[in-house]
Amino acid sequence: MKTQGATIPKLYDKYRKEIVPAMMKRFNFKSVMQVPHLEKVVINMGVKEGKDDIKILDQIAVELGLISGQKPYVAKAKKSISAFKLREGSPIGLKVTLRRARMYEFLERLFNVAMPRIRDFRGYPDTSFDGNGNYTFGVQEQIIFPEVEFDKIKKTQGMDITFVTSTSSDEEAKELLLLLGMPFKKK
Repeated sequence: MKTQGATIPKLYDKYRKEIVPAMMKRFNFKSVMQVPHLEKVVINMGVKEGKDDIKILDQIAVELGLISGQKPYVAKAKKSISAFKLREGSPIGLKVTLRRARMYEFLERLFNVAMPRIRDFRGYPDTSFDGNGNYTFGVQEQIIFPEVEFDKIKKTQGMDITFVTSTSSDEEAKELLLLLGMPFKKK
């Protein structure tokens, strides 16, 4: 993994040196290329107040930018829905897609810093796989990330985080996430 003048993220180094051999042994892979890997991490925030107050959307976009390390994409409504007082083209959410070094750096901060700050946290369920090896879970507040200053928050906002893997097997994807450090609920 090439990074421009930066060092290789520790989690990626751990993936190459420890996780790949463990996965090859566990699932009897013959080649390193068969071992599943994370392709991308997608972070979504639905901001319903964005259509009414653009300042809230801008503030949440700044916070998501701090959390992810890159500028978020502003998602707009594709069609008007009168029941929700929504017009076509109104901003309704934010989205960030992380890949390569930024993805691994985000995962390190998520697993080691942010998740331990969640109140009464017992782990995430292992039933949220989609059948194609991808895992999605929700975070209720953005204040669990240390990059967000508590005093400057105008609105607490949740987010959905999706891990997209290269495998189509939920079992292989779960093992990969476990070895990376994802805290699943104990049964």
